[in-house]
Amino acid sequence: MLSAYARLRDRGVACASSAADTILELFARMLFLAIRPNEITLVAVIGACSELGALGHGVWAHAYAVKRRLAVNCIVATALVEMYTGCGRLDLAEKVFTTASDRDTLCYNAMLHGLTIHGHGRAALTLFDIMPRAGVLVDGVTMLSVMCACAHAGLVDECLEYFDRMEIDFGIEPRIEHYGCVVDMLSRAGRLDYADKLIHEMPIAPNAAIYRSLIRACSIHGKLELGERMVAKLMRLEPDDSGNHKTRKEMKSMGIDKNPGSSLVDINGVLHEFLVGDKTHPASKEIYAMVEEIETRLSEHGHRSSTSSVLFDVEEEDKADTLSYHSERLAIAFALIASNAGAPIRIIKNLRVCADCHESAKLVSRVYGREIVMRDRTRFHHFRDGMCSCGDFW
Repeated sequence: MLSAYARLRDRGVACASSAADTILELFARMLFLAIRPNEITLVAVIGACSELGALGHGVWAHAYAVKRRLAVNCIVATALVEMYTGCGRLDLAEKVFTTASDRDTLCYNAMLHGLTIHGHGRAALTLFDIMPRAGVLVDGVTMLSVMCACAHAGLVDECLEYFDRMEIDFGIEPRIEHYGCVVDMLSRAGRLDYADKLIHEMPIAPNAAIYRSLIRACSIHGKLELGERMVAKLMRLEPDDSGNHKTRKEMKSMGIDKNPGSSLVDINGVLHEFLVGDKTHPASKEIYAMVEEIETRLSEHGHRSSTSSVLFDVEEEDKADTLSYHSERLAIAFALIASNAGAPIRIIKNLRVCADCHESAKLVSRVYGREIVMRDRTRFHHFRDGMCSCGDFW
């Protein structure tokens, strides 16, 4: 019989090196040495699983706690809610939340955030309404989750109403994160003049994220003059940031590098990491063959790659190929050949998913009959039967 350490090690995370890995390794060693964990240990382990998107590890840690009769108090329950929502299992998060005793502000905030990033805006607002009646304190994090829930669901007027109510009803002074949420929502909704006006009237200095939100929207809606003005302000604020330069040529001449996109996919409890154009995986040959098959089948269903999200210095005829080898597409291709037919595909991406990969994932979910759950930098996307939970609003 394998020791507890060996069992956990053999379920280990492939190609994902971080502090979270170290935490899981230390936990496994504790079990091997027969050192009994406590709630602090559990919170650390569950948090590591959340960071890695290691659902299998998280479920195992939860089951271990229940089996060994460790205290699953409000603190542990909050960690479990964060982990399950972060791993794409909102159903399990809701089950933990509803059965938790003495739910406090942190626990409610975790559930609110989970509902928000999964696109359940109305459900988040319903839960928020319960908090005052339950005697639970509303704080700035609560309001940010509520406003983000409105933003992700396209509830513009509702978001503005909650923003106005912060100080009046709850005595909470808006911080930069709250202003950023409103600017991002207004920008994505096409209300650029209102967003620009809010930036000018803010009592605190805008940060780079606020400028980027408006710049993206200006590009989409053709507001070039406003966009150029925001780019100039952003460049003054962060002159050395790679994301603020329009072409890779500029970045190379200034000696500035760009963080590559990466995606993690969970296959039978093991995480596999892919970079854009990655050919280091042992199954690389099969993966690229599957990518070609996917592109062929998608083109048969009318998909044509949009090259607008590819860097400017790539030649036009090469842009479609570049999109085909984005990290999330490689992860999806590997999942299709390595996982059981019909099993959900779970992906974690470090950057915001581009429009073309988003459209491609929708079609893959329909053509191959597979549910795809993708967590990008801002939210979750649940692709089912050619549709996404975000409603193409992200």
